[in-house]
Amino acid sequence: MSEGPEANDNGDDGAKVALVTGGARRLGSALARELSRLGYRLVINYLSSASEASALVHELEESGGSARAVRADVGSAEDVEAMLNSIRGQEGRLDLLVNNVGIYEPGPVEHLTVDSWDRCIQANLSGAFYCCHSSKGLLRASRGQVINIGYAGVESLGSHPLAMAYQVSKTGLLVLTRSLAVALAPEVRVNMISPGQLENSIDLPADIESAIPLGRAGTEQDIAGALRYLLGASYVTGVNIDVAGGYRLGS
Repeated sequence: MSEGPEANDNGDDGAKVALVTGGARRLGSALARELSRLGYRLVINYLSSASEASALVHELEESGGSARAVRADVGSAEDVEAMLNSIRGQEGRLDLLVNNVGIYEPGPVEHLTVDSWDRCIQANLSGAFYCCHSSKGLLRASRGQVINIGYAGVESLGSHPLAMAYQVSKTGLLVLTRSLAVALAPEVRVNMISPGQLENSIDLPADIESAIPLGRAGTEQDIAGALRYLLGASYVTGVNIDVAGGYRLGS
């Protein structure tokens, strides 16, 4: 774990603090922007996207927000513990953990290597557990929340032979979400948001209008809307919200 290029000591000014893993790019950066707009101080975790993380921190600070970037491999328990120790020392609190990391390497089973399997499970599932385990004291103290990011249709337990490692990791994350919702209650709420096909998805279907009952791909703002709902839903825990326009309802 190492501090990012824009890691500043912001001190505890009373504002809520959010940690977004995989927060430098794509959906993670959109959620970070939304949280900053809502007044959260951001800790943006990244592994290899240093330039994107630095640019995002600069953008948020230019908009009047407070943010810093921290490099850590969430698949490493040691890196995660060091990252949380950094938050204890600099921010002094944690109100929201967004487990957004989602390694996705699709392909047939013939091309699925042991290394690829391990990388996906370690980052997507074990990494989320490491972050929850290391942050539980801070989250209990703030009566905070964990929001895990899954995928649309995860509850159906359908077959996804071209994305087995990803499916297994995110299905496990759903079970972890529900288990931790009970284990960490009543102080901490734990929920899941499962996006469907977004406009910037790497495998967006060509027949998107017929594949999705609402007739369009989702946007990052659609996911941010679910995030806002969960932030204010003080009596909701252990739930998974599909934000997918009806995608995979029939599967």
